Amino acid sequence: MTPRATLTALLCLAGAGTAPAARADFQDCLAGLQSQAAAQGISAQTFRAATAGIAHDPKVLELSQAQPEFKTPIWDYMAALVDEERVDDGKAAMRQHAQALANAEARYGVDRFTIAAVWGVESNFGKNLGKMPLVQSFATLICANHRRRDFFKGELMATLKIIERGDIDPSRLNGSWAGAFGQTQFMPTTFQRLAVDGDGDGRRDLVDSVPDAVASTANFLRVAKWNNGQPWGYEVRVPRGFNAGAAGRKNKKPIGHWASLGVTRIDGKPLAGEGPAGILLPAGVDGPAFLVTRNFDALYSYNAAESYGLAIAVLSDRLRGRGGIQAEWPTDDPPLSRAERRDLQVRLTKRGYDVGEPDGKVGSKTRDAIKEVERSLGMPATGRPGAKVLEALRRG
Repeated sequence: MTPRATLTALLCLAGAGTAPAARADFQDCLAGLQSQAAAQGISAQTFRAATAGIAHDPKVLELSQAQPEFKTPIWDYMAALVDEERVDDGKAAMRQHAQALANAEARYGVDRFTIAAVWGVESNFGKNLGKMPLVQSFATLICANHRRRDFFKGELMATLKIIERGDIDPSRLNGSWAGAFGQTQFMPTTFQRLAVDGDGDGRRDLVDSVPDAVASTANFLRVAKWNNGQPWGYEVRVPRGFNAGAAGRKNKKPIGHWASLGVTRIDGKPLAGEGPAGILLPAGVDGPAFLVTRNFDALYSYNAAESYGLAIAVLSDRLRGRGGIQAEWPTDDPPLSRAERRDLQVRLTKRGYDVGEPDGKVGSKTRDAIKEVERSLGMPATGRPGAKVLEALRRG
């Protein structure tokens, strides 16, 4: 037997011995969690029903430990989240669910366009809800002693309470590896605090009830101090030599202060509005600039990322019928929409590369294929899905 074969055999024997032990450890951990759930008023029946058939999920741990090798430029991020396809889908979803959005707006004081923009960014209007069972994911993270074990334990208990109350069937509680779920991707503890019954059936179902989801999102933004009489902000132009150190969402000043420094609306007209505002420079002083109000902070609170808040803000404007970002991003290789990304993936597949389903989502397989094409064309091997590599593929 070769050394490699010997090593393989030993690893197989080790795996055969440790797998039952790992399963036993997981079951012991679940037993301990059941005791803790009981202390929080969760019945044994609910716990058993929620955990029946679940097992340690290595994929959850893999995703939780993954370190992104590629940092997405802001222009690529925005192009994927705010493209014509999402705007058209959003307008169609708003027509279909006009009454639910109108009710949420009237009840919570958050305009329907902003609510719909959150819905579109979070789940593409209900098309991408996530497929990982919440209870199994949380149990895996807890029982593997994840560094955020206590956080996930709180989310598991909140999930069990959702099931106990009968809001959502356990089989429908699927989401991201970290536990965000539903049409507008609430964490279970956020659900406990802010989810509401929007359709009057006595349940808070953010998975299968659009009225519940949009009303709950409106309630979230209301609590985050959204002011329906104020815009989130708007695109501006900063003067040459503007001090980038003065920018930032938190560095809010009276609008007159920014006007005195030479900041204007993107069309050159004077700044308008009341209250303090900050200047956002997501790509530095050479890229688009935005004046942002307290309402932008409410959007930011949904996912604690300025790029995320900006995507919702711009999508909400597009859903109102307004234009998109006017200033150019500081790149000579324009970003691609999702339709263009799918075209790119189809062309890579035709060249023999395995990029998986051409769905417009750019993962490691697509990036690796792009790098190979870039090398063959004498281009820097970035792996980025930009206009240059797509045009090169179109030329053949």
